[in-house]
Amino acid sequence: MSFWGYAEEASDEFGMMDRGSIAIVGAGLIGASWVLVFARAGFRVQVFDPSNETRAGLLSWMNVRLAELQKVAKGIVADPEAIISRVEVFSDLGRALEGASYVQESVLETVDLKKSVCHEIDALIGPKTIVGSSSSGIPSSSFTEDCANRAHFMAVHPVNPPHLIPVVEIVPATWTSPDCITNVAKLMRDVGQVPVLLKKEIDGFVLNRLQGVLLNEAWALYEDGIASIEDIDATIAHGLGLRWSFMGPFETIDLNAPGGIQDYAERLRGLYAGMTRLPPRGPWPDAVVAKATQERRKALPESEISNHSAWRDSVLARLGEFKRAATGSS
Repeated sequence: MSFWGYAEEASDEFGMMDRGSIAIVGAGLIGASWVLVFARAGFRVQVFDPSNETRAGLLSWMNVRLAELQKVAKGIVADPEAIISRVEVFSDLGRALEGASYVQESVLETVDLKKSVCHEIDALIGPKTIVGSSSSGIPSSSFTEDCANRAHFMAVHPVNPPHLIPVVEIVPATWTSPDCITNVAKLMRDVGQVPVLLKKEIDGFVLNRLQGVLLNEAWALYEDGIASIEDIDATIAHGLGLRWSFMGPFETIDLNAPGGIQDYAERLRGLYAGMTRLPPRGPWPDAVVAKATQERRKALPESEISNHSAWRDSVLARLGEFKRAATGSS
């Protein structure tokens, strides 16, 4: 059953009776990738960005990305021309929001800007429109409390780039409508994403809190001279990351002891208890960041970051096809 059909089972107040368009507010890296997610799934997508340059470059960016993806992962992109034809770009926010049943806000990660933009959206949306913010760690309660339609707002946080990495965190505020949460989760499943529903707000959500622990420890190991950036990265890319690409940490440890997770905990929880530096020692020091930057720029010049990002995307696309075949997922 489609998201829109499922929504008809929700309350009249919040149910979406028609398959409306999707509006994307902010067409930077994350917003542009969201455009691909929804247009690929068959939705009409109306895009707003205040930047003339960003608006002008969006369709060109999509054409390049779709051509690259079709070469390496045809299962992800069947008909690039049809995808592009579903996208319309606007210089006026009101026009981009017309007829939108769902809005994905993807502006820069500051409370003040998100509050300002969400208030603008709030004043223009219809009574049944739902709004998700691509906030990567700021709870939506920080910038939607004063919105008249605040029950329709929540954080809907993707991983970059969302058109290739499907997990998306759905983080409602205390005032977010349960029907809206249900509808957004169903929408995300229908467009090929994997929704992760948080039961309550927390700074950083789940993904970045987990990533933060790993990053803080990686910086500490590097700062203390335990290993080079190259070797720390290799530990993940050719070790932990291989398992983590198709199973999470709890499933991993459940398989790493003959008696499962209980056996693993009995064997190794004492080791882990005294191993990591939590809480972190403070913000990553400027001198250490400068040293790490110098090391990374030797390995990859700044001028090559964009090309390497495109290479990353092609690898992610092939990995996605392999995982679907290996696990039997759609």
